[in-house]
Parts: sequence; structure tokens; C-alpha cells
Amino acid sequence: MALRVPKAEISREVADSMTERFGVVPEPLEATWHNPAVAEASSEMGARVAAWDAADESLKSFAHMAVAAQVGCGWCLDINYFQARNLDLDLAKASQVPRWRESDVFTPLERDVMEYAEAMTNTPPTVTDELSARLLAELGAAALVELTGCIAFANLATRSNTALGVSSQGFSAACEIPLAARPGTPEVTTA
Repeated sequence: MALRVPKAEISREVADSMTERFGVVPEPLEATWHNPAVAEASSEMGARVAAWDAADESLKSFAHMAVAAQVGCGWCLDINYFQARNLDLDLAKASQVPRWRESDVFTPLERDVMEYAEAMTNTPPTVTDELSARLLAELGAAALVELTGCIAFANLATRSNTALGVSSQGFSAACEIPLAARPGTPEVTTA
């Protein structure tokens, strides 16, 4: 996939900050910087979402990756898998998120979270009362609301990236376990 907009000129200060944080300037920022207000709001929202702490980090990471796999956002799969490594999350599980239904490494709660992420991502959404009740019983209201917000943000990021033609930047190449492909769909390249 090629960018559908040219990379924007980013200020040296912003580019240096991003390079310090990620090693490179993230391509979604380069694509959206044509409208700095949009780019800054998206980055700020991402930072705020990352700071929430009512829900387990691995559940939020798996949810975002499930959305990315469903939408076909290689960049989000790539960066979230890399960040899972940096957060010391279970990489054997994280690597299997694109094929979570076929994998036997996930707990019932993790499966419910990824099912919820996919159900929220469907158009129209297909979240059921039963699934919501199970998650509410397991997580509590605060964590379920946070998880819902994280998944909503994941939809914003993945859909924006795919619409703008943003693809993987190879972050996950640093991970020792390869990221599995989603069955029945064209492989989302992450390297």
C-alpha cells in the first residue's frame, strides 16, 4: 500500500521528538500533518488513551490488535505488537491475535475482549447483551468503559491509516516471535 497523500513537512522539533520515542517519525503523523490540528488531536487522544489504567494493558493491546487485523491496518498491528514487547506483555499471545479464534493460547476473558473488539468494529456493530454482561461481570464498569473507549480509538486510528494508505514501518521486526496472519484474508504486511 502506498500513501494516498504525500508526506507532510514536519517541524524539526516534532520530528526529533518522534524519532527519540519511536526511532523514526511515524508514518500516520507524516500523512496527517497536512492538517496539524487533526494530527495533534489524534496524537493527544492516543496519549490519553494510553494513560488510562482501569483495564489490563494486555487486554487493551489485544483489543487494538484485533481491530487492526479486522480492518487490515498493518501499521497498527506492527506498532501494537512492538509496544506489547516493550510493555513485557505475553508475545506468544500477542503474536496470535490476528488468528485468535483458531489459537488455543487465549483465556475465555481474552477471547471475549477480542470478540467485543470485532463486534464493535463491525458495520453495523454486533455487540450483544450477553457478551457485554460477561465482560461487565469480569472487568467491572470502569474497565469495560475504558476498553470500549480504547476500541473506539483503535477504530479511529486503523480506519484513518488504511484510508490514507499508511502501512507498516517494520517495528515488529524487533520481536523474536513472528506475527501470525489472519486466516481467510490477504496477509497484512508488518515488516
